[in-house]
Formats: sequence, structure tokens, C-alpha cells
Amino acid sequence: MKKIGLYEELAYVLGLMLLGFGTAFMEKSDFGLSMIVAPAYILHVKISKYLPFFSFGMSGYVLQTFLLIVLCLIIRRFKLRYLMSFATAVIYGFVLDACVFICTNIASDHLALKITYYIVGLIISDAGLAFLFKTYVSPEVYDLFVKELTERFNLKLSSVKTIYDCCSLLIAIMLSFILFGFKLPVGVGIGTVVCAVINGTLIGFFTGIYNKLFTYKRLLRIKGD
Repeated sequence: MKKIGLYEELAYVLGLMLLGFGTAFMEKSDFGLSMIVAPAYILHVKISKYLPFFSFGMSGYVLQTFLLIVLCLIIRRFKLRYLMSFATAVIYGFVLDACVFICTNIASDHLALKITYYIVGLIISDAGLAFLFKTYVSPEVYDLFVKELTERFNLKLSSVKTIYDCCSLLIAIMLSFILFGFKLPVGVGIGTVVCAVINGTLIGFFTGIYNKLFTYKRLLRIKGD
């Protein structure tokens, strides 16, 4: 089968849109978000009670600003391409807020609907991530943090990613308890556990499909590539 030519820039846009809608559906399901975005969601829920303009998307790139500062302090250097990762975080923040707004009035008062939203959200989120991994554009700071630590200290990527995911989950649970008291954690649930278990497999599945369907090319050429 002849492969379809796909610009990496288009893959980037598709990836952000799919990830945005996927996260919005997962938020609508109330089963818990991925451990990576859960801390930002918890801060959004709490702070937006006092500052209504503090959206889910805004919380994400504010938190990633702090994460980028921590990264620079740990590795003791700053690279200009880090700014592109921050730009991706901001762009995704606006995309996510738009997706959440579009899904605002979707009915979610039945368990069957919640389950459906979670499944759909998880699938299209990972389909979006698989697209983003096929582009040359810098990823969000969440992913940049893991990549840079791995390269700077010559560590095993899978080990750093596992530790990072566990730390994100722990931070989310601690934030929920600190901000909302000792009850069911906000933004963290059975869906968070499911994400941790099958995200890698789903992303790999979609990556395999894309490799069979598409051949990637660039619309823009960056000097030095």
C-alpha cells in the first residue's frame, strides 16, 4: 500500500487537537486524568474558585513554567529550544481550554456515558501523542524534562520516565489532600491507574499504524537540520 505524505507541521496540529479533546473527555468522565496533567487540573479546580479566569489550560503552562525553571537549575544550563517547548505548552493550553469549552454542555449524568467518555478520551489522547512524537517541534515541558535529564546525566530513559510519572502521581495526591482535605482525590482515580498501565502500549499501537499509513516530510526547513 502506498503511504500518504504527511507534513510534520500538520501532525503537530492534529496531535495537539486530539490530545486536547482526549483530555477534555477524560475530565468529563470524572474517572481521573493521567498522572502528568493531574497536578495542573487540581490547581485549576482550587484556584479557579477565587480566580475564575484561571483555566485548566492556563494552569498547565503555569505549572510547566515552574517545571522548566527547576530543569534549568538541575542541569545548570538553558537552551533556546526550551522556549519552543514552553510555546508548545502555551499553545496546547489554549487548545485544551477550547476543547473543554466545546464539551461543556455534553451530558455526563450516567455511568455508561462516563465510561464511554473515558475510553474515547484515552484513545484519542494517545492517538494525539503518537502524532506529536513524529514531529520535529519541541514537546511540552513535561516530556522535555524527562528527555533532558536522561541526556544530561546519561540515565536510562525508561527509568527516568517511571520515576517522573510516580513523582507526578504522588504530587497530585498530595496536592489534592492539601487543597481539598482527606477525601477522594480530585483529578486522580481509577482512570489514572489505567493510563499508567496502558498508555505506552496504546501510543506504540498508534505509532505502528501511522508508520504504515504515512511518510513524514517537512513544510518548513530549519537551518542546521
